[in-house]
Amino acid sequence: MSTPLPRTILCVVGARPNFMKMAPILAAFRHGSTPINAHLLHTGQHYDHTMQQQFFDALGIPRPDTDLGVGSASHAQQTAEIMRRFEPVLRKVHPAAVLVVGDVNSTIACALVAAKEGVPVIHVEAGLRSYDRSMPEEINRVLTDQLSELLFTTELSAEERLTREGIDPRRVHFVGNVMIDTLRDNLSRAIPAERQLAAFDTDIQARAAADGFGIVTLHRPSNVDDPNILEQLLRCLTETTEQLPLIFPLHPRTRDRIEAFGLRGLIEGSGLLLTEPLGYLEMLGLLREARLVLTDSGGLQEESTALGIPCLTLRENTERPITVEEGTNTVVGRDVTAIARGVKEILGDRGKAGKIPEGWDGEAARRIAETIGQWLADR
Repeated sequence: MSTPLPRTILCVVGARPNFMKMAPILAAFRHGSTPINAHLLHTGQHYDHTMQQQFFDALGIPRPDTDLGVGSASHAQQTAEIMRRFEPVLRKVHPAAVLVVGDVNSTIACALVAAKEGVPVIHVEAGLRSYDRSMPEEINRVLTDQLSELLFTTELSAEERLTREGIDPRRVHFVGNVMIDTLRDNLSRAIPAERQLAAFDTDIQARAAADGFGIVTLHRPSNVDDPNILEQLLRCLTETTEQLPLIFPLHPRTRDRIEAFGLRGLIEGSGLLLTEPLGYLEMLGLLREARLVLTDSGGLQEESTALGIPCLTLRENTERPITVEEGTNTVVGRDVTAIARGVKEILGDRGKAGKIPEGWDGEAARRIAETIGQWLADR
């Protein structure tokens, strides 16, 4: 007699950070002591095909079973379109649960449809809070947690935050950080920085060899959509390059804003080394050898902490406080004086050493799969 397939978990990805979180979960579902059947759905929220394909290929994520192909739009339009296209798929697959990760529009859209259809929601990376409701991601985080049956957290303090919001602690499970699972799984495959720096001119290569280099990422609307703020940040970054080169992979949104605001001339010829968006293995190779990171990305705050690389977060807050309390991260906002001071401290070997937080051990996905397997067995 053949063994029946376990009930299906419908797993949702929509934007690039989701791929890094979902990859180890899918692997744990396949290779756990009790395999879990997964239906992978890509909403198409991330509309840059090259960036998307780079991450699928690098992380070994299987081809999605369903691709909604939603594409770019305003927050309301995109969320609504994901919901409209997701509903018939949910009814057809009839999963035991819908698993969502992170805090993008795909996360809340699919969670909301599932909850209204009476399908349990599982949220990976629950309980993170910036307490800044002007961030669309904060709204997504709070609402998704309220809708979820199982909430998997990356840090111990998240349970207290969720309890204050009225969520039953029995639904909350501290498992650690799946982003770090992915990092540890792929560190040996990362593309060495030396090979990547060879694409730049010899003067830059010589400077990087002598002084090291930093990494910059900017993409959040609060940093790139206002021409005055973006110009101020770019001027600050170009001044920083007088001390060491900065590799700056340009997010499509940032590239478009720089062109639209006529700021390209401000950064050309400087020590800002502009590149196209990098694949995961390329970015990981640079990150592990960088002297510092300047970013408004949540994921890089975590990855830099895991690798012991000092990080300056160019935002007024962070939903990942453990990277500040225990890790290498310092929130400096958009204050150019604070940014310059932070760079000076790091380059003077006075940056935060930090430590790797509890549960960031590469086993988070295994713990998630085991908990879900037991939850399915108990139903």
